[in-house]
Amino acid sequence: MSKKSISRKKFLAGMGLGTLFSGSLLASFPNQDRKPVSNFEKSGNFNRLLIKTGVLVVGGGPAGIGAALGAARCGAETFIVENYGFFGGVGTWMLGMSINQMRPESKPRSAVHEQVIGKLEAYGPSAAKFVKHGILCNVDYYKVSLLDALEEAGCKYLVHTKVVDTIVENNRVAGVVIATKRGLATIMADVVIDCTGDADVSYFAGADTLKDPEQVSPQTLAIRVSQVQDDGITYKHRMDSERVQKAKAKYPLIPNSWTLARIANDHSFYVNHAGTKVFGHLDITDQFVFTEAECKSRRQVVEMVEAAKEFGPPELRNIEISGTGPQIGIRESRRIKGLYILTEEDAVQGSTFDDAIAWRSGAMDIGFTRLSEMKTHDVPYRALLPEHIDGLLVAGRAISATHIGASSGKSMGNCIATGHAAGVAASLSIQQKCQPRELKAGKIQEVLRKHEVDLTRGGKSQSEDAFDNI
Repeated sequence: MSKKSISRKKFLAGMGLGTLFSGSLLASFPNQDRKPVSNFEKSGNFNRLLIKTGVLVVGGGPAGIGAALGAARCGAETFIVENYGFFGGVGTWMLGMSINQMRPESKPRSAVHEQVIGKLEAYGPSAAKFVKHGILCNVDYYKVSLLDALEEAGCKYLVHTKVVDTIVENNRVAGVVIATKRGLATIMADVVIDCTGDADVSYFAGADTLKDPEQVSPQTLAIRVSQVQDDGITYKHRMDSERVQKAKAKYPLIPNSWTLARIANDHSFYVNHAGTKVFGHLDITDQFVFTEAECKSRRQVVEMVEAAKEFGPPELRNIEISGTGPQIGIRESRRIKGLYILTEEDAVQGSTFDDAIAWRSGAMDIGFTRLSEMKTHDVPYRALLPEHIDGLLVAGRAISATHIGASSGKSMGNCIATGHAAGVAASLSIQQKCQPRELKAGKIQEVLRKHEVDLTRGGKSQSEDAFDNI
């Protein structure tokens, strides 16, 4: 099978839409000489203000949670919106995958990290347990524990809220447009933090972004499985490459190998795997390619389980699908072009910076393509700032970095750390009545230290356990 993404034309043809959508999507529709007017424009609701807040966090994954808790801890009026019906991002989508780099070297890394951990552990041994630097959890406890953390911090929130555009005034992000069941509405804010993972807010605002469509990391649809015969001792079961090659003729969509790992204190297992790697490099910022990646992944899951039954080791012969994630997990898409771009060299050398506001630990993990060691390295404040747009900060996997630089820090604990810093910076910029780019990094560092962040970790070698993605 070709490693290249199929063309849009071939994809549409395969969906039975090739004739209808040949050329332009609108080519076969009548009256295209008239400018279409939406009901939203007709009703004049564009200025319908839903919320006005100090700090607006867009995206409720690890970075968004860190940003919201960080901003609220500094006293800012904070609102966070999430596209799905729950918070947690990939930490919940992946159905039990370890939340890595939460306590590297078994040391707490910030008061915000510990707040998240504490709320989860408060639900007892059924909710979570630590393994090395990460935490394994039952994701339904995790979803509720994040609500507990946000409410304790005084953060307001909305779920089922999709941001579809950005409001820019005088080169400053002043708010966003959201889609609701009552139509479009606006949320205005003094500072917006883009934690979408795909730099959506930044892109809509016209900020320069970086993307590597020819080498983008694969996407993965998480699987939760049951009926695995287990002696209670073995932590993982594996479909190795030899078994997979025997199964490929009958199940061509399956990845080249995959591993089952036990969900914390549960009789189920989750599967994190190479996903769309067998289909080539799929750029999910193209809606047609996103559809291809999502729908092929759904078919792939069924083939994987059936292949495991037929060709797997004896303990997998009765395996069953218990569930899948709400969408494919995305390792990489767009990133901002910031005032500094983190690189592979920064990760390998363990770069330190005078304006460090976080650090990243773990492995240089390029989505089942390359896994290698790196040093703990700093994240400069400049990597959170879009090059030309004011009123906006970015946290999580969309911070300013190269393809490999981004892969060197995408673990969830690292994303919480950059979110935490962005939240502090947003709050301080409001207090000081300045733009985030005008803020002195030393002021952010001072607050982060009060939040129990050790900013001296950059440049240090890591223990062998740090490179284990569990």
